[in-house]
Amino acid sequence: MSTGKINVQTENIFPIIKKFLYSDHEIFLRELVSNATDATQKLKALASMGEVKGDLGDLKIEVVLDKASKTLTIKDKGIGMTAEEIEKYITQIAFSGAEEFVQQYKDKVDKNVVIGHFGLGFYSAFMVAKKVEIYSLSHKAGAKAVRWECDGSPEYTIEEISNKTERGTNIVLHIADDSEEFLEKERISTLLNKYCKFLPVEIKFGTKKEWVDTDEKDDKGEPKRKEIEVDNIINNPTPAWVKKPSDLKEEDYKAFYRELYPMQFEEPLFHIHLNVDYPFNLTGILYFPKISNKFEAPKDRIQLYSNQVFVTDNVENIVPDFLTMLRGVIDSPDIPLNVSRSYLQADGNVKKISAHITKKVADKLEEIFKKEREDFEKKWDDIKIFVQYGMISDEKFYEKAIKFALLKNTDGKAFTFDEYENHVKANQTDKDKKVVYLYATNTDEQYTYIDAAKNRGYDVLLMDSPLDAHYINHLESKLKDTQFVRVDSDTVEKLIKKEEAQVSKLSEDEQNKLKPIVEGVVTKEKYTVVFESLSESDAPMLITRPEFMRRMKDMQALGGGMSFYGSMPDMYNLVVNANHPLISKILNEADTTKQGQLAKQAVDLALLSQGLLKGEELTKFVKRSVEMIH
Repeated sequence: MSTGKINVQTENIFPIIKKFLYSDHEIFLRELVSNATDATQKLKALASMGEVKGDLGDLKIEVVLDKASKTLTIKDKGIGMTAEEIEKYITQIAFSGAEEFVQQYKDKVDKNVVIGHFGLGFYSAFMVAKKVEIYSLSHKAGAKAVRWECDGSPEYTIEEISNKTERGTNIVLHIADDSEEFLEKERISTLLNKYCKFLPVEIKFGTKKEWVDTDEKDDKGEPKRKEIEVDNIINNPTPAWVKKPSDLKEEDYKAFYRELYPMQFEEPLFHIHLNVDYPFNLTGILYFPKISNKFEAPKDRIQLYSNQVFVTDNVENIVPDFLTMLRGVIDSPDIPLNVSRSYLQADGNVKKISAHITKKVADKLEEIFKKEREDFEKKWDDIKIFVQYGMISDEKFYEKAIKFALLKNTDGKAFTFDEYENHVKANQTDKDKKVVYLYATNTDEQYTYIDAAKNRGYDVLLMDSPLDAHYINHLESKLKDTQFVRVDSDTVEKLIKKEEAQVSKLSEDEQNKLKPIVEGVVTKEKYTVVFESLSESDAPMLITRPEFMRRMKDMQALGGGMSFYGSMPDMYNLVVNANHPLISKILNEADTTKQGQLAKQAVDLALLSQGLLKGEELTKFVKRSVEMIH
């Protein structure tokens, strides 16, 4: 037996590990099982090169929980270690200046930082253990089994033992009193499922019962069944993303989606299989779920892996924000396993991977659009928020998406941007040579305005996404000589300003005489009375909402930084149709009471058409209407 001292430059390493990394103390299980996986994979590699002879035997890793003795053991049958290798790999910790680093950057380092920042994978065990033992037998011929023990101080002991005869390493954690949650079966099972679900070596955690057919038959000639006890393998060593796309069928991709998200009952719309080996290594499968017409944080997120080891499902700022609306798996050994998210955000490989994924997603959507346009159009409403968000936030994605992004009109017909410009250019170009895209956000509430526009031969888009206020602004900055105008933002004559104008039947003096009468029955602070020369077939009065103010308030509601406009009250124009017979009748009515009643009725009809007549005023309107009919 020999004793020694762990070679660190400070004797306070273990308190630092425990205190500084405490918020991530569950990571210890990932680290130890990953180390066991590495040892097993190395053995396989040596065997493939002929350096290890004979049958390797059962290589599964086993996690053993013994609540009575307060131990948690991770067993592998990998390459094992000699006493010299334990001295080299376990006791020589590269931890120079760590305490000073922690103190200097305690307010700057991401609080979710994990152990790999300091290369301390094995020592994460001391976050939860008061003592750790290693029992190991190397694969090397003639090697002696050894036992190493450390109680959380820099002192350790190492000795040869004779009671370990099986190749590999057992790490025994004697769980500390303040970490007894890790003696609960459910807790360990949850962590294994979270971090080790797709590790490339089978991992056993206890046993489970299964029913199997026997050779005996029952009265109906069916095989009798019996319950047997089998190993509880918690992981899938060969998940779909590590296989070649040519080896997978559509059902395989759907089955893997259900494996990733067992609580999701809707099938994904389509998927993208990532498989890159230059200039970086990247595999994965991304799924397009049906995205509701709400702009909300995803519940089931993309999972980030490094060599099949789970890193995080919090990929914001690691991949572009709009990609977080997808689901699936990204795996790359070029993404460091144990680093803070702030480090990942600045890592050059991560940025390249992010750009590549963006390109692959855009290419896939364009491919589907070109090959299966009819199906793409059917799915458009389920993915349009994703595409819009990508076009707004990512310039490279915009450049590709503008070719396949769709616009749908109120009749449900879909167009690409080029197709739509050709569709409306002849009739919807204004006097300043701008092509005007008319749009509605609700076909029921804005039906009157849509109908008026269609009667003029105009086409109206339906833009009902919560992102559309931002999206429209972005498109106007990109598309040459193009303007978006909502159908209820002005009278139909002024939506697309032409050279010709209607002649008013009311003189300026008559308008000035009628204006105070109309103003007397509306809230002046909310409605501005204006006269327009419209067609006699148009409504006598109508409500419009100026495009600029409304759009700014819509953007502020979604978080567009327009707080000044968001705090302003809603403002509307009450447009009086100077050419409508009812307006002339109101003007010429000698009975002032009846004149006011007619004006109020016309105003209320305009308000009612926009859903702005409510409560007491609506009740009064109904009573007045009944009286006028009588």
